[in-house]
Amino acid sequence: MKNILYIEDNDQNFYLVHYILTAQGYLVIRARDGREGINSAMNTIFDLILLDIQLPGMDGYATARELRKIPEVADIPIVALTSYAMAGDREKALAAGCTGYIEKPINPKTFTEQIRSHLHTRGDGAEE
Repeated sequence: MKNILYIEDNDQNFYLVHYILTAQGYLVIRARDGREGINSAMNTIFDLILLDIQLPGMDGYATARELRKIPEVADIPIVALTSYAMAGDREKALAAGCTGYIEKPINPKTFTEQIRSHLHTRGDGAEE
């Protein structure tokens, strides 16, 4: 079973993603802000981190930069899952350390495949 950390403060967004991914056999753990997400990532091994950009306190860009400083997290794909969809937002997320970018609202029909493709990008051959 793949463990996914989802750093998301919005309940509706979390529950939709949680519903879709748990139905596909993934374990989804929630953190409500960047600091909680960083603490979770330091204490649990995850296969993927989904990261909202609009978070209270520390935004997703700062969270991604902090996550990338943790040696145990360095190879874990971080995917920005965000409603920020203006020109340059994808590049800004990637520059902060994200390995992928998915716009909200998500498309439930393609979301699982998008997640699966990011799980396959892990650098250590850990996928299947």
